[in-house]
Amino acid sequence: MNQENKRVALITGSTGGIGTALCRKLGELGYRVVGNFRNDEKAAVLQQELDKEGLHIELAKGDVGDFDSVGAMVQTVEQNIGPIDILINNAGITRDTSFVKMSKADWDEVLNTNLNSVFNCTRHVIQGMVERRFGRIINISSINAQKGQYGQTNYSTAKAGMHGFTKSLALEVAKYGITVNTISPGYIETEMVMAVPENIRERIIAQIPVGRLGGPTEIADAVAFLISDQSGFITGSNLAINGGQHMS
Repeated sequence: MNQENKRVALITGSTGGIGTALCRKLGELGYRVVGNFRNDEKAAVLQQELDKEGLHIELAKGDVGDFDSVGAMVQTVEQNIGPIDILINNAGITRDTSFVKMSKADWDEVLNTNLNSVFNCTRHVIQGMVERRFGRIINISSINAQKGQYGQTNYSTAKAGMHGFTKSLALEVAKYGITVNTISPGYIETEMVMAVPENIRERIIAQIPVGRLGGPTEIADAVAFLISDQSGFITGSNLAINGGQHMS
């Protein structure tokens, strides 16, 4: 196993569809993967699935919306497993409703989980990356950050904020061998999307030029490249993976 694949990768939101695909992909490639979770029941199911597949993935509990909780989680991971070289900010929730009906709680919860978490996690690992002069940070955004979406002013705002974060931080840390990039998935075949009524899913698919939903593994494959040594000249970018549904 080469040195690249001995690196420690922390993936937030690991129990979701994309998060689980990320854990699998990086585990298969030999990275030392740590999947962050908040829900014990979902984490137990994920651990069972990964164990059956023979993938040694560590799971770490922590509330990514809480700065101190993240700090304690990162400290534990680095003491028990090793320094975090790769951070994938994937955690996200939705609280969809039209803006005129949106409560302050709907706004705060989404902004905290989807955007403040990016600061919380990155702030706790960035100094170590600077000192080691290597790091890979990937922020998982959304097509709806680029084009907007009815009923998602909170979600679209948080996900758009990720890319502003990406561009500014990329400028600051490039000289230390750290790259920062965003991936903006379109509609992916996850539990969240498949829970949408079939007639609405059909309308969504009709708007996608390739004629289907994306697969979580397609996002994971892109992440695998962006965290590799071969991607060192790519930073501050946003990779849209949406089947042609939105082009900019």
